[in-house]
Amino acid sequence: MTRTLLITDDAVIVREIIRDMVAQAGWTVVGEAGNGQEAIERYAELRPDAVTLDLVMPEYNGLHALHGIMQINPKAKVMVVSALEQNSIVKEAFKAGATDFLAKPFNRQTLLGTLEQLVPT
Repeated sequence: MTRTLLITDDAVIVREIIRDMVAQAGWTVVGEAGNGQEAIERYAELRPDAVTLDLVMPEYNGLHALHGIMQINPKAKVMVVSALEQNSIVKEAFKAGATDFLAKPFNRQTLLGTLEQLVPT
């Protein structure tokens, strides 16, 4: 069974990096979002197995997206992928329902290992 992923980051290059890394591991990227509101809409439409979510984005941030996604599905598997490592914001993300946290920059092995824990084969 193919696992599906929604990638959310305002930086196109980061979305491309994640897309390439996960595709090589057999994941299917079903959608991408550039801000928090778009992530909520894409999640509602696509219902992916997992979501990667940046915290700092224009318009609507990752915490906005996380709250919206959790309203749609309280069991959603959301991995925060952010350069922002401030404890208070990361704690807030976990309180809001984030399943895991991955700091930027990251490598392929760490990304795939964390996704594997979220959605085992």
